Amino acid sequence: MKVIYSGKRIFDIAFSSIVLILMSPLLLPVATLIKLDSKGPVFYKATRVGQYGRIFKMWKFRTMIEGADLKGPGITVSNDKRITRIGRILRKTKIDEFPSFLNVLLGDMSVVGPRPECEEWVKKYSEKEREILLIKPGITGPSQIKFKNEEELLEGENWEQKYFNLMKCKLSTDLNYYAANSFFQDLKIILRTII
Repeated sequence: MKVIYSGKRIFDIAFSSIVLILMSPLLLPVATLIKLDSKGPVFYKATRVGQYGRIFKMWKFRTMIEGADLKGPGITVSNDKRITRIGRILRKTKIDEFPSFLNVLLGDMSVVGPRPECEEWVKKYSEKEREILLIKPGITGPSQIKFKNEEELLEGENWEQKYFNLMKCKLSTDLNYYAANSFFQDLKIILRTII
């Protein structure tokens, strides 16, 4: 089993704490806009598969109509009618992701790592691809940067096959990250995400 560099957990806690403190003034305005735009809760808790296959709830600002998971596929494309007006802005600016830093503090996620998947798609992993479950999923990572326009790539018909193919590419990218992980690589990924 590949060893994740020492100090990663300490860095995760420190970085997430700083981000949450800096972003705290946005909480009330964003929450207000979400509530004014559509009915439903401010936060959405997505069920995801984490390290060692453990199930956890990933926190995000809600960007879709209430009950969206019951009114369409689990994958979101850019022209998805379930996305609210404020949700489009939150998604474009990635502000919807900031509550996930709570998951980092709780130990469910890391700042940098593979994007967590839902159980339905994890069942389609090959034996080699399941190695990605040895590390914590991340808020950002090499595959999130490489496929930042994922919603656009999935537009049109046959989205399930498109997503399956895309998932395989993402897993390959993330497995390469896992094989060569280092503190400086994580810093580089964070800087690329910000830029």
